[in-house]
Amino acid sequence: MTVRILIADDHAIVREGLTMILESSGMIVAGEARDGRDALSQTEVLRPDVVVMDIAMPELNGIDATRMIHGRLPEVKVIVLSMHNTREHVFRAMQAGARAYLLKESAGSGLVDAVRAVIRGECYFGEGVDAPQAVAGFKSPLDSLSLREREVIQLVVEGRTSAEIAELLSLSPKSIETYRSRLMVKLGVGNIPALVKFALQHGITPTQ
Repeated sequence: MTVRILIADDHAIVREGLTMILESSGMIVAGEARDGRDALSQTEVLRPDVVVMDIAMPELNGIDATRMIHGRLPEVKVIVLSMHNTREHVFRAMQAGARAYLLKESAGSGLVDAVRAVIRGECYFGEGVDAPQAVAGFKSPLDSLSLREREVIQLVVEGRTSAEIAELLSLSPKSIETYRSRLMVKLGVGNIPALVKFALQHGITPTQ
């Protein structure tokens, strides 16, 4: 069986490097995505066996994209490959439906091993990543937000206007304002700079 893979990362050089690693091991990179929303769309069209997913991407972060893919196409295995190595990120990724978690700094052959493991129906944790039992029961402040609220917070901190967000999410601008006010109350933040800081701390949006 030849494994078909979709790579989702907002940096072209990373996608190119991962493609070389995977294809040199006899796997096929069926597509590439530059953000979480693109990853979701391409997964629905291409139906790959595995998605290699970065976390911090524009428009829709990798964890929420993983949650959507897992909900719509549970047969597609998601491997999170990230620079983030906190209990919260690992917990949220696995809770969203990821089957493996690796650090970018130690990808290499580890990524190939991860792909083979998830295809066999196993979970895989790369070197330096906390084992699942170490993050069991972890509570994230993002748990208080709905998926839609997390989508809104990301787009707000990335500078989108309410009208732009409304068009992207097929909602009214008034609904976006309501979501924004509600999520700020839930998170206990009083202004946009504080919201941006929160988003960066929790890997909701890229640092650049």
